[in-house]
Amino acid sequence: MRTFANPVLAGCHPDPSVCRVGDDYYLVTSSFEWYPGVPVFHSRDLVHWRQLGHVLDRPSQLPLDGVRPSGGIYAPTIRHHGGLFYVITTLVDGPAGSVNFVVTAADPAGPWSEPHPLDLPGAYDPSLFFDDDGSAWVTANRPVGDDGRGEVFLRRLDLASMTLTGPEHVLWTGALHDAVWPEASHLYKVDGHYYLLIAEGGTDIDHAITVARAEQVTGPYRGNPRNPILTHRDLGRDHPITGTGHGDLVRTPGGEWWMVLLAMRPYGGYHYNLGRETFLTPVRWEDGWPLASRVGPECRAPALPEHRWPAEPACDHFDAPVLAPCWNHLRTPREPYWSLTERPGHLRLRVRPETLTGRGNPSLVARRQQHRDFAVHAALDFTPGPGECAGLVLVQNDDFHIRHVLTERGLETVLRRAGEETVTSRVPAPGGRILLGVEARGQEYRLRYATAPGEWRQAGEPLDGRLLSSTVAGGFTGAYVGVYAAGGQAGQAGHAWNTADFDWFEYLGLAP
Repeated sequence: MRTFANPVLAGCHPDPSVCRVGDDYYLVTSSFEWYPGVPVFHSRDLVHWRQLGHVLDRPSQLPLDGVRPSGGIYAPTIRHHGGLFYVITTLVDGPAGSVNFVVTAADPAGPWSEPHPLDLPGAYDPSLFFDDDGSAWVTANRPVGDDGRGEVFLRRLDLASMTLTGPEHVLWTGALHDAVWPEASHLYKVDGHYYLLIAEGGTDIDHAITVARAEQVTGPYRGNPRNPILTHRDLGRDHPITGTGHGDLVRTPGGEWWMVLLAMRPYGGYHYNLGRETFLTPVRWEDGWPLASRVGPECRAPALPEHRWPAEPACDHFDAPVLAPCWNHLRTPREPYWSLTERPGHLRLRVRPETLTGRGNPSLVARRQQHRDFAVHAALDFTPGPGECAGLVLVQNDDFHIRHVLTERGLETVLRRAGEETVTSRVPAPGGRILLGVEARGQEYRLRYATAPGEWRQAGEPLDGRLLSSTVAGGFTGAYVGVYAAGGQAGQAGHAWNTADFDWFEYLGLAP
């Protein structure tokens, strides 16, 4: 029996949604305050995924200016209907408040349309359903108080005008009595019945997936007496996979049912630096209801031809004309602070006043941490001026991160925890070329440097990586690692831009 390893998308890839078109599968996940927004993936076997790009890759589509940590894009749903792909999602606490919207594309690799806003005040986690008669419907969730209770409701969507129409129908409030955070709603039609799949219990240890059924799309919906159909809440915080929830169903051409969902892999105590990741588990039907299998680190593979994609190189030499899809910016970039052409074969960052400690758009290019044990190395050419820095950073949010940066005072390691900063290491380092590195073994993060290949030295004592977990830092995201430049008088009158050039960046998952 062929098996696969969970998760199928490692690192911060929460709230997965999937759709099938012929023999191809497409998947999207939340992206929060990171830009571009909504990464989109392609698979032919539900196990191996390649990133096609992002759904929201233009500033006009995604204004993240000033968005708080763990604000931004929540819970996209992807569906295909009438030759078009649709993605519906919520921009939470954006410059104009929270907005639900739909975008469309003929090709999931893009380009995607400008957003079509929807009149869904106070709602989040919207989803799309296309019925057999061609009608389109939107489900969404909203709170009904300040204690976590909520309701799932339904409205019809006019595809010609991309506006909601007709009456509103409240469908369900969850399976448990006084269920909290009923959300992540998705509708399906199976054998003439309508099934409403939701998550409830909050997106941590008590997360669960429940389901209700109706004979009409507008209800009434009756909960499955065996709810929840999937949870790990009873397995405790010491289980290797926790927080299972926020699922979406897909059926293969051969009739198998599968669920993509989020879960966490705690380590070093109940801490999950990798954030909420995308897992895959089989689903079977019994007595007219879906039942999902407990999520394990290894699972039998779908009965589909195995389809692996070429492996991505571990080292980015920045030779391409654009950044690879794995790279993100923090909030929407409004100016070109990075270049791959000014010094060919290098990623050049401009030194700007925006820093990681604020809620602007700093000169930062980062990617997800995707392994418990990993190593990162980069080559930096930089001569710092007064108040300037450039180097590697490990980021959870503005108040919890680690900076391993070259400054006028030398190579400094700065740990920022709850807004308080500590310089844990400072070593003399000449301006010019320097090699920087991070090696993580569990929650032990060792920062290193070298002025010549093969002459690595440790910068200070190992650091406790738990501050990069949302269990310490708060929020919903996993850790990111990347390259950064900030400070000084950059861009002000009478001062030229200083720049930091990164020759290459390497990310390696390490064997435990």
